[in-house]
Amino acid sequence: MNAEILSIGDELLIGQVTNTNAAYLGEQLSLLGITVRRVTTVGDRLDDLLQAFTRAWDEQEIIITTGGLGPTHDDVTRDAVCRFFDTDLVEDAAVCDDVERFLAERRRPMTPAHRDQAMVPRSAVVIRNTEGTAPGYHFSRDGRQFFVTPGVPYEMHAMMENYILDQLREGFRSARASLTVLTTGIPESTLSELLVGIETLCPGCSVAYLPSPTGVRVRLTAVASSQDEAEKRITELQDFLLERAREYVFGADRDTLEAVVETLLVERGLRLAVAESCTGGLITDRLTDVPGSSRCFDRGFIAYSNASKTELLGVDPAIIEAHGAVSRETAEAMAAGARRAAAVDVAVSTTGIAGPDGGSTVKPVGLVWIGISSGDGTHAFPHYFGGGRTRTKRRAAQATLDLLRRSLLGLPLHPSTSGSIP
Repeated sequence: MNAEILSIGDELLIGQVTNTNAAYLGEQLSLLGITVRRVTTVGDRLDDLLQAFTRAWDEQEIIITTGGLGPTHDDVTRDAVCRFFDTDLVEDAAVCDDVERFLAERRRPMTPAHRDQAMVPRSAVVIRNTEGTAPGYHFSRDGRQFFVTPGVPYEMHAMMENYILDQLREGFRSARASLTVLTTGIPESTLSELLVGIETLCPGCSVAYLPSPTGVRVRLTAVASSQDEAEKRITELQDFLLERAREYVFGADRDTLEAVVETLLVERGLRLAVAESCTGGLITDRLTDVPGSSRCFDRGFIAYSNASKTELLGVDPAIIEAHGAVSRETAEAMAAGARRAAAVDVAVSTTGIAGPDGGSTVKPVGLVWIGISSGDGTHAFPHYFGGGRTRTKRRAAQATLDLLRRSLLGLPLHPSTSGSIP
């Protein structure tokens, strides 16, 4: 089956908004075995929309649009689909209730613009919006599926997960299963070398490597005559992967490394503190994004200057004077100091050169020392993340959380591939 994604909005054309919706939809459709033939970005002009709808309808079996369903004058997608499918608008009582409930929860009044959101195309199946006020629409004719969704990412995601994906699965004669295995601390090229042979392990299976600055996702897909057989093939692929690369695997699908780490801490009854220099609070931010993080996370220190490392963490100025702020000795002293100051079981630290200035031949931009202190001792390890300030910070935060994971699982604390995460 072939599909086209239509991303609607002037803000996309002029670069004010990055089109993350297309990336998400492309991934979700490919996981179902649907081929995305085209991604089209269209502005908020009625004629342009109708032209794009016509071409997509003539060429593809599945069309998904995002954007242009809001309550303002420049949101013209609803008018466009009504013209394209030759239908009028009717009020939907359930949508009206949804909008009223949504606004009441936020102590906001119902306006005429909000009430207008309950006017939907008569010939469409309404897709309820659990995260906002604009409903989606589903048109099905002549063997084609046309889905209309809001441009707000989390609203569109909810519609995909609660309705659209199930509708698309019903169109398949064969059974499909998929799993995305999440790895970190190993580059794509090295991982693929470890997994040589996985592509031909079983019939109807495919493997895709999806690298990012913080790790590689490995998407496993299987097609079979029955769902049980498809799930069995996924298990075979997963077992093969874990046998060869278990050290680098931290989860699957929507797992996050910070949630995995916090689960391990809670299971072991341990409390954590974090001392950050070059990461500037990024690790603490990720840890506190996890619901219930107070069960294991005690506090975070942002000790950016040398003076703050001494005042907050008790780092001896002589250590910094002798070895520099970016050194094994300082990272270890920061971790040990955070553990002592917070009276916790384990603490981690980061100190590095995020750039673009400040590097040298001995200590280049991208060098980050990451420390850990626990009942098993205090250690620190160097990581070389290369250039790019934001990317270095992101990679350092990921590597710190992975150091925690490794420590809690009894794995080697410092993978040999850590300096070259993709």
